[in-house]
Amino acid sequence: MVAALTHLLTQQQSTVPTVGASGAIAGVLGAYLLLFSDGAAGGDVSCVLFLPFFFEVPAVLYLGVWFFVQLFSGTLALASPAHVGGIAWWAHVGGFVAGLLLCILFARRPAVRRMQPDEYGVEWAWQPRRR
Repeated sequence: MVAALTHLLTQQQSTVPTVGASGAIAGVLGAYLLLFSDGAAGGDVSCVLFLPFFFEVPAVLYLGVWFFVQLFSGTLALASPAHVGGIAWWAHVGGFVAGLLLCILFARRPAVRRMQPDEYGVEWAWQPRRR
């Protein structure tokens, strides 16, 4: 909803309909950036520069560049004299920022709890069970 409202506020004279989920996906990317910016549990993302050249970059770097590309492209779209269809850049910006802010408001990191020696979880599966 925030992505759609951001697009509506920045493109008030546009008669081009917006259909899609890219603003919501941008919100998920914003939440991912906040939750996994410390590099834990998938803090790297795989990129493809030229096929088949794969490499990993930190999520903070990738999503930071992605956000500024959206912001820059949205600013250029505002500066252009004609309203043309295509990509709702400001919906991406609004969704990303909403994902960050809503994650700050609602997400809670689990409390760290130390396992007792008699408890077995996935990380203890390879050890023999004491009787």
